[in-house]
Amino acid sequence: MTVEKGSTVLPAVLRFVDVACDALAEAREEIDALNVFPVPDGDTGTNMFLTMTAARDALQAAVDPDAEEPAVLAALARGALLGARGNSGVILAQMVSAVCRRLSRVPEGERAAVTIAESIREATDASYAAVGVPVEGTILTVSRAASNAALAVAEDPASQTADVYAAAAAAAREALARTPEQLQTLADAGVVDAGGRGLSVVFDAAETALTGRRRVAPPSVLGSRRIPMPMPTGDLTAEGPAYEVMYLLDADDDAVPALRGRLLPLGDSLVIVGGDGLWNVHVHVDDVGAAIEAGIEAGRPYRVRVTHFAEQTQAARERRSRVAGRRVVAVTAGPGLADLFESAGAVVVSGGPGRRPSAGMLLVAITECGAAEVVVLPNDPDSVRAAEIAARTAEEESEVRVAVIPSQAQVQGLAAVAVHEPGRTFDADVLEMTATARHARHGAVTIAAKKAITMGGPCEPGDVLGVIAGDFAIVGEDLYDVGVEVIQRLIGGGGELVTIVAGAEDRPANGERLADRWAAYVEEQHPTVDVVVYDGGQERYPLLVGVE
Repeated sequence: MTVEKGSTVLPAVLRFVDVACDALAEAREEIDALNVFPVPDGDTGTNMFLTMTAARDALQAAVDPDAEEPAVLAALARGALLGARGNSGVILAQMVSAVCRRLSRVPEGERAAVTIAESIREATDASYAAVGVPVEGTILTVSRAASNAALAVAEDPASQTADVYAAAAAAAREALARTPEQLQTLADAGVVDAGGRGLSVVFDAAETALTGRRRVAPPSVLGSRRIPMPMPTGDLTAEGPAYEVMYLLDADDDAVPALRGRLLPLGDSLVIVGGDGLWNVHVHVDDVGAAIEAGIEAGRPYRVRVTHFAEQTQAARERRSRVAGRRVVAVTAGPGLADLFESAGAVVVSGGPGRRPSAGMLLVAITECGAAEVVVLPNDPDSVRAAEIAARTAEEESEVRVAVIPSQAQVQGLAAVAVHEPGRTFDADVLEMTATARHARHGAVTIAAKKAITMGGPCEPGDVLGVIAGDFAIVGEDLYDVGVEVIQRLIGGGGELVTIVAGAEDRPANGERLADRWAAYVEEQHPTVDVVVYDGGQERYPLLVGVE
């Protein structure tokens, strides 16, 4: 494969970034648990994941049919720089930026294998240059091993990009396994380097994006510590600075050497990345004010973040000691539905038409439920976006792992929570709940509040509307008859279980509720199908129905 002038690498970059984000999300807890150097604050995996996610968001926002490839790559680099978190996240951002710069200047006729190998080498060189005092046995060592292997393979004229990625990923894994031999802190803890493990995940993702081959995860024991490993005890800052200081800096490039000179004596773990007037500064210090003043002398610091290591490590301990490992947060549209979800162990947030929960309300439920892993069931199409915002915020601010299942109806949420199993892995549980929710066909019956044109034809106020999968598909006059048609359409596609949820307005008529009449209809017309009836208490919708 030859990279001709004017050809595009963006499809491959897009695939890689998506795969890398997913891979880091999956490995995040493991990487956090390995984190003992330079400070055992348990956030390396989270920081690398958030950095890559920020890069992906910037890339997706920049992709446009009319966008020039260099501009899109520059947006990716800038997104990583602006979103970089923590020591390893900042180094990862520098690597991403270096790769983007190299991909933007491919000489005509250069083989793709050479381009990729050179981009990895430049990423490694840039990461070493960004660190104030490079330490071997870390992410830097893993990167150097990967780039050396990539360059060696690229020298073969017959080599392909797949060969380069495979060699780099294999070398990264081998170098990672040797990190305890190079850094005593790792040897004492019985673990490999967390940042190096994160970078190895990224190289594996690059190989997967190109070849489709997924690297088998390492065993659950790395060194002598089980994953996740317990947090160390004692004074974690006695032998190092007490604070992590990070800020973005608008400054001339020629002001950065002096800034490095000012910050180096103040502490350790100094990393300054960026260029062309925009920099991301990271350092561990005792004198926070001096670190910020150095930035002011160099240019304009902003988005300043100061973290006290003792507090951060205590928070990490608390996250690991949460009594409930996983909880479900569900938006409910009525008191009966709330009781159903609570009986299944879920934390409920009141919602429904006209009173849908805000992202802030959902955020409080997620962060205060006391779980390290949270599954959110919005149970309403208009609440999905608020749930996603709350989940993203919770992951960034509280470092809780959150998954939003885009359930569009209460009955989909009930189906999902019925198969919830905390004993499974988080990813497996989310996958099973998501699949179950998606396979639950749903409908409802309501009363038209105004004149309108629907998929079922025009309606007047007071008409009965049958809802199929969120669309007003039936217009009628009788609640029971419309409900029967909704049920019949849903069950026509097959099913083993019909769930009927009675609304607050379903009062007994002639001694029998509508919900019971609908259930009797199903039992009579479809004797092989099971039926369950719940009192949901939801407003505006006398009937909610799901078919599984």
